[in-house]
Parts: sequence; C-alpha cells; structure tokens
Amino acid sequence: MSESKSVVIIPTYNECENVAAIIEAVLALSTPMDVLVVDDGSPDGTAAIVKEKQAMHPGRVHLIERSGKLGLGTAYLTGFRRALDHGYDYIFEMDADFSHNPLDLEKLYAACEGGADVAVGSRYITGVNVVNWPMSRVLMSYFASKYVRFVTRMPVQDTTAGFVCYRRRVLEAMELDKIRFKGYAFQIEMKFTAYKMGFLIKEVPIIFVNRVLGTSKMNSGIFSEAVFGVIRLKLDSWFRKYPRR
Repeated sequence: MSESKSVVIIPTYNECENVAAIIEAVLALSTPMDVLVVDDGSPDGTAAIVKEKQAMHPGRVHLIERSGKLGLGTAYLTGFRRALDHGYDYIFEMDADFSHNPLDLEKLYAACEGGADVAVGSRYITGVNVVNWPMSRVLMSYFASKYVRFVTRMPVQDTTAGFVCYRRRVLEAMELDKIRFKGYAFQIEMKFTAYKMGFLIKEVPIIFVNRVLGTSKMNSGIFSEAVFGVIRLKLDSWFRKYPRR
C-alpha cells in the first residue's frame, strides 16, 4: 500500500494512447505521488488500461469510472473529494496528454512545501511558454488570462492553467459544492475562490507542450464559458461571503 501524501488527479476521456505512459511517469518521480484517474466512460478502453496499472502498482493507482462526459470541473471535484477522504496532503491537477511535464510536478510540490497554499504551473509568468500551439490559440489563451486578471483583480498571470497543486487545507476550507463551472471557467473559479479566501497562490514557470497523441477536448463553448463566466463570478463575489483561511 502507498504511504504517499500526494496524489495527482488526471481526468480522462479517450486517452488510451497516453494514460499508461503518464501514470508510469508520475510514479517514477523521486517525490512519491499516487495517481487518481477520473475517467468519463471512455469508449476507447482507457479505464481498462488504468486497471492494468492498478494491478501492477497496488495502492498507488486509483480509478473513478463515471457514466459519461460530465465535465472537467465535476471530474476534478469528484477527485478532490476522494483525495480528501483518503487523507492526502497535496492534491494535484494534471492533463493526461503530456502537455504538462510530469517532472514539473516536483516544482509545484516544492512551492507548496515552501509555503504556498496553491502552486500554479504557469505558461505566462516568464513570457509565453507554449510549444506547438497554433498562434490563434496562443493569443486566445494569453489574452483570456489577461482579461480574467483585469476583471477579477486576481494576482495570477495564468488564470486558466490546469496544472495546479492544492494543499489539503485549501480544499477542506473551500465550499466545493458552490463551485459551479465545468470547463476553463472551473480553473478560474478555483483560483479566484482561493484568492478571495486569503490563501497564498504562487506561480511556477513551466513550458506547456501541445499534445502529440490523441485529440484535444478544447472547443468554443468551453472558451465562451470562461469569457462570460468570469463576469458572473466577479458580480457574485460582491454578494458572497467567502470563508477566510
């Protein structure tokens, strides 16, 4: 059985080409980290591959199978609750497709060990560190984060980043049932809530690399949720009392 105090939550949908390798990469890190895959009923056999890894690494690999595509945000919230129930102290978000370098998990861990409550793997803290994205998507993502920062006044450069480490106390203090967005806006809402609660957010520079295998889940609806959802998020914050850390 694992004695790791860290778990990496990886949501999946049709990631059979990536999931075995990403699990092995996380388990190979010098800092012990377990893996929790939240699979949304992938028809390509992703869950079956995860079960093979469970047999190979007892207690280190965990799987939640859901009935269908229920949204990125709800996948992470489901994973957060499972991680809290199992006593993990450091809880990570990460994509399955190697756009986030598994080695950078240790940088996020070090940031939280060093005093941060939330560590964000940031594409934009030292310029624009994105590889193999079309320029249109780079610009869309970059200016979306600028826009979010302008509206929310949140001191985070990469507001839509999905590569994050939360200390346990952050997720315990958050009212997770009140997190309502499902796509990119979910990432914004989590950071904004942590910020409003007074938690320390630190950005760690990373290089984001576009996926090589599999298909991107990005679509215009997800982006629109982020653009318009942030206005609603800001307006609601004027009337909501956030629990303080």
